[in-house]
Amino acid sequence: MTLLRSILFTAILFASVVPHSIFVVLTWPFGYRARYWVMMFWPRSIIWLCKSICGLDYAVEGQHNIPDVNSVVLLKHSSTYETIVQFVLFPRQTWVLKRELMWAPFLGWALATLRPIAINRGAHRAAVQQVIDKGKQSLADGLWIMIFPEGTRMKPGSTRTYGLSGTLLAQESGRLLVPVAHNAGDFWPRRGLRKRPGTVQFSIGPAVDPRGRDPREVNAELQNWVETKVAELRQSN
Repeated sequence: MTLLRSILFTAILFASVVPHSIFVVLTWPFGYRARYWVMMFWPRSIIWLCKSICGLDYAVEGQHNIPDVNSVVLLKHSSTYETIVQFVLFPRQTWVLKRELMWAPFLGWALATLRPIAINRGAHRAAVQQVIDKGKQSLADGLWIMIFPEGTRMKPGSTRTYGLSGTLLAQESGRLLVPVAHNAGDFWPRRGLRKRPGTVQFSIGPAVDPRGRDPREVNAELQNWVETKVAELRQSN
């Protein structure tokens, strides 16, 4: 039954992308805020459908750690679930993502209207500079910056060295870094259809001010917090 429910949900998830993308694009004449408002119907509806069909919900701890000023968020990446829930965890935001997503019909068109920071991951230093330049402008415009510091989805229990772009952006813009850990990969695996019923735990850590510090030292501190917290959350499953 769990597999059948997962297949049904996945079918609806994919089918929903085209109409929602069209709605977002059609709001182009009404400005960015209108497009963002329309876009938010999609993650909210998908989260509700996931709970209703698959029995998969989420809970959040550490919301008091969210700074009053828009900042840079470093979010663990192990599933598709957190890429959806991130929309409702933090206020109006933009996302650092691979530019190939922009080439996808419908989805890419909608994303292009929402001011993402689309990078060529193979460009290395140029990509980092792009995150800094575009990220500073987005922060100045009041947006939160969402970054998956590992650059790709990781199997639960694994990690890789966090990229420096988020920390460098925070340093140059004078903003804080907010780490987020979760155990979504244990419920919605990066490969496979089955979504396990339960509650994904998200934990928002204390914000870190990276100004005047070695960025690698800051990254190591943040990665240690996130990965330690992920291990704790996984043990609580």
